[in-house]
Amino acid sequence: MGNEMKPQGQLVFGLDIGTRSIVGTVGYREGDRFIVVAQVIKEHETRAMLDGQIHDIGQVGNTITQVKRALEKKLSVKLTDVCIAAAGRVLLTFETSVTWEFEKERVVTPEEIVGLTSLGIEKAYEKLQETNDSDMKFYCVGNSVIRYYLNGYPISNLENHKAKNIGADIIATFLPDDVVDGLYRAVELAGLNVVNMTLEPIAAMTVAIPQMYRMLNIALVDVGAGTSDICITKDGCIVAYGMIPCAGDKLTEVVANECLVDFETAEKIKRGSGTEVKYKDIMGLQQSITKQRVLKMLSGQIDQMAKLVSDKIKELNGGKPVSAVFIVGGGGKITGYPEKLAEHLGIQKERVALRGEEVMQTITFQEKTKKDSLLVTPIGICLNYYDQNNNFIYVTFNEEHIKLYDNSNLAIVDAAMQADFPNDKLFPKRGSEIAYTVNGKKKICRGEFGEAAKILLNGEAADLYSPIHANDVIAVDESTAGAPAAISLGQLQEFKSKLDIMVNGNKVTLPKYASVNGRLENEYYDIQNGDKIEMLDYYTVAQIREFMDVTLDMNMAVYVNNEPAEDDTKVYENFSIRMAIETGMKKDEPDDEYSQENGEDEEYSGDNGDEEQSRQDSIAVSQPERSIHVLVNSKPIRLQGKASYVFVDIFDYIDFDLTTVQGQTLITNVNGKKAEYMEPLYDGAVIEVYWEE
Repeated sequence: MGNEMKPQGQLVFGLDIGTRSIVGTVGYREGDRFIVVAQVIKEHETRAMLDGQIHDIGQVGNTITQVKRALEKKLSVKLTDVCIAAAGRVLLTFETSVTWEFEKERVVTPEEIVGLTSLGIEKAYEKLQETNDSDMKFYCVGNSVIRYYLNGYPISNLENHKAKNIGADIIATFLPDDVVDGLYRAVELAGLNVVNMTLEPIAAMTVAIPQMYRMLNIALVDVGAGTSDICITKDGCIVAYGMIPCAGDKLTEVVANECLVDFETAEKIKRGSGTEVKYKDIMGLQQSITKQRVLKMLSGQIDQMAKLVSDKIKELNGGKPVSAVFIVGGGGKITGYPEKLAEHLGIQKERVALRGEEVMQTITFQEKTKKDSLLVTPIGICLNYYDQNNNFIYVTFNEEHIKLYDNSNLAIVDAAMQADFPNDKLFPKRGSEIAYTVNGKKKICRGEFGEAAKILLNGEAADLYSPIHANDVIAVDESTAGAPAAISLGQLQEFKSKLDIMVNGNKVTLPKYASVNGRLENEYYDIQNGDKIEMLDYYTVAQIREFMDVTLDMNMAVYVNNEPAEDDTKVYENFSIRMAIETGMKKDEPDDEYSQENGEDEEYSGDNGDEEQSRQDSIAVSQPERSIHVLVNSKPIRLQGKASYVFVDIFDYIDFDLTTVQGQTLITNVNGKKAEYMEPLYDGAVIEVYWEE
């Protein structure tokens, strides 16, 4: 084989780029086993990384190059493709609450639940931006609903429930763009191409928590040097990420202070596996310390670290403990830490365990290597290449090239959010509403719903749930608003279209009015926003006279229900009015004839004939003539010369032969309804008369 290198082939190369060191692992999967053929660990020569974030890209790139060359020398294989992971400690997690109010109670649909979640992620992103004083871009790499609310009460599932409003408490996790770009750039400087990128908590979980267990509510805690990274599983997926800035280095600092030693010596004392550790303090004095004394020295800090992690787990898990906790990473190996964590969580101590050799039963190391919790994440980065498609991909959204974190479950709604496409432009909007009052009660007329956003995926019709992949082309036409609200007075339940009264013995139908902002309006008035409407169930005498074109002279009296009336007297449904020209009587006295018609007692003097003659001589009652305009077969006609009109009067004005039958049925309609010959006619009536075969 000589110095010639074979191509990488089936081998998977994974890099765990940590704060203190870089671990390079090369292996391959065979059946259900993963064989590690080589592993190289190289510590940073300077503090090129802090808390999982690259500060010196060139220096980190140089260290990666050294790891790569060492592996290539061991394997005689040229490494070109690599799998990497972003540190969990650089993830930013925000919790938010959202509520969606419906215009009226209705059944909750899956689309509305997606919309509610999208609103929550948008709100979480807004909270993130409040703390972001740079132009840095963030990617949403995970979100979960802690709890739903139905009409203000907690509920596990909203779908198909009737609701007036729905809500949710949501956790969303974001990864800063500069972290991703820094990792990619450092790897490229080493001549490597990223074929898969995941998150360190996901990589650790790939090994520590098999897929079959992820239906359970479990926490994974990766205790490193500077931070403790946390992720939570439930219902088959990772639902939340978190971090606390307290881990192994805090313990080392306690040892350094207590033993008066430098950090490296303190680290050796902390890790001491024997019963006693010998060391020199800063004074140059030879000292020794037992493991029991070290643990006693660290007990307070261990308790504090466990409490902080416990509190964070509960926060991420909706205020309650998880069912079990798996611990990985070097910082979690300290004796007593799992027990303290179980105590603070309030769960059985057997349910909190350090994961190392017991979760690596299917991992084979060709080199002599101790199966340790420190190796869980490096191995997981390699395994993740086979199990998930986690990486950054590019898609085109409305002609814009955008980058997305692919968690193997991407949908169009994720691309819309990453492209900052407003959530309210995805879902149909109602037209503007009209708010008004009727008799002092508040009313709302709502606009119509518009159309949902029209979505095309690679030219084919799609919806918000349609899955997307690298290089997909997405086109979204924003949703539309529906027609604005429109309602007339006549459409109100409180409005009656007519008022029937008796005038001089004849039935008169008056069109109904309402007071709108102090003005009289009829049934055809279009209600406007802010209108104050008062329903009027009466006419005044003056309004009736105006409607009938009646002018009162000095000798005319008006009576309402046989009582003298003035112009402002109110006339209600089925009231009777009498208008009479009087001679020899006081204006405020009702005439005897009207009294008799209304059933009142009458005293007689003399014979009836004399009384009748006297009545005719002393009283002259007349009804004023008036004209009305009607449409007959679409032609305007003016009827005149009478005080009132009935249907048959129109035949005096039109050329229509009733003596000759010209069809099977004679159609007679007034305002679209069948009319009788003696049906009263009023101004504006629309009349149809014709023969029908």
